Amino acid sequence: MTADPGRDAGLAAGAVNVAGISITPVYVADLLVDLPDVHMPVYVHVVEHPQGRILVDTGLTESDPLADDMEPQVQPLNRQGFDIGSITAVVNTHLHFDHCGGNKLFAGTPTYVQHRELEDARSIDGYTVRRWVDAPGVTYVELDGDIELLPGVRIVATPGHTPGSQVVVVEAAEGRHVIAGDSAVFFSDLDDPQTEGQRIIRSLHPVAVWLAHAHEPWRPAASSATGAQALPGRVD
Repeated sequence: MTADPGRDAGLAAGAVNVAGISITPVYVADLLVDLPDVHMPVYVHVVEHPQGRILVDTGLTESDPLADDMEPQVQPLNRQGFDIGSITAVVNTHLHFDHCGGNKLFAGTPTYVQHRELEDARSIDGYTVRRWVDAPGVTYVELDGDIELLPGVRIVATPGHTPGSQVVVVEAAEGRHVIAGDSAVFFSDLDDPQTEGQRIIRSLHPVAVWLAHAHEPWRPAASSATGAQALPGRVD
């Protein structure tokens, strides 16, 4: 599958800017990505919507032998006063361990994932921590492509980082935002998109793209910003 220009046209035609919608990043962990002391933050994102409260990715709550070399320093949602029960839907952008480790906190809550992603997570050795993927009570809604989750909020498949990656597209008051997970890890991935998923994101012409491992969102007019040193933002 290749990036489809019609995908953007379809989104634009059906776009709804919903009053009261907002995106808030929540810091949940820190990972060692290079020696001796280069760390990467892990953020999940909350979409506040008049019809529900959506959590995009769940971070991690502990370590595991698969993750020990990254020395996770975790701040799980359930230990920072986060209202677990207020979440009406969870979206996993993909199922690598730093994006699904908190799924167990949301047992019984509909958790949206691409069918291909769930299949790979359950069958490919070393792909993720399987006991976190299939923790007791986790209730997956398996997708094959794009859906509208709520008015003004869509899930869009973005293969690249993994074949089953997806993003959340939010029509906020100031314009279209994308919560990208790892479909783009660095700002440079969107400055010069290389994967199908990155090209799809750029084709949506977002005003901001929220990455799982950056303190601030990528913006097309400020793609070289020093967001890694800034405090996390919020959009209303």
